[in-house]
Amino acid sequence: MKLDLPEVVFIDLDGTLVDSVPDLTCATNHMLSSLGLAKASEADVRSWVGNGIPRLIERALTGEMQQKAETALLQKALPLFLDYYQQFPCESSQVYPDVFTGLSWLKKKQIKLACVTNKDETFTLPLLEKLGLKDYFDLVVSGDTTPHKKPHPAPLLYGVDYFRITSEKALMIGDSVNDVKAARAAGLAIICVSYGYNHGQPISAAAPNTIIDTFAELESLFLERSNETVRI
Repeated sequence: MKLDLPEVVFIDLDGTLVDSVPDLTCATNHMLSSLGLAKASEADVRSWVGNGIPRLIERALTGEMQQKAETALLQKALPLFLDYYQQFPCESSQVYPDVFTGLSWLKKKQIKLACVTNKDETFTLPLLEKLGLKDYFDLVVSGDTTPHKKPHPAPLLYGVDYFRITSEKALMIGDSVNDVKAARAAGLAIICVSYGYNHGQPISAAAPNTIIDTFAELESLFLERSNETVRI
């Protein structure tokens, strides 16, 4: 059974293309220390990311995944984090192994690529530029491009409309349950990477169509599956 090549592939950023946790940890700890609070470990931040910066900040302030931070404290914390991260968005962030190999293969197959992230544009574009990823993408849908972030399907549907295709002609690559939920809601098949940020939970539990360990596997995945469409 083979996977038909899509016309468009939507790809998540943090945890899929790039390990940005080191820089997010620095921004988080600048914020926490400025507020007189104990710093967080990189492992803590790694478990907190995946739902946008405001949720990361709340989790850092409370130490909990779902608990809401006090409004006054959140209002103090947000600019501290944002100002620092805007200055230093890509000091230690790294592209995951074989990402360039996979992206180059997809472009060679004349597939349109879109980066779809919950990170706001002011942070997304400099990160893509500095890491040499920007020119691979025909479209960047950031966290503030549409009124809703993933797991809402709006960012993916925005891309579907932009490329004037149907959802069946597109595919999502991500790392988290939010990516799976967004893809399902938008009618897309979803490939997940086994690494990345899924709050410490195995991505297999989210039941994506396929799981890969590196982007280098994309070529063999599509070569092994060429004539039948993945069922969503």
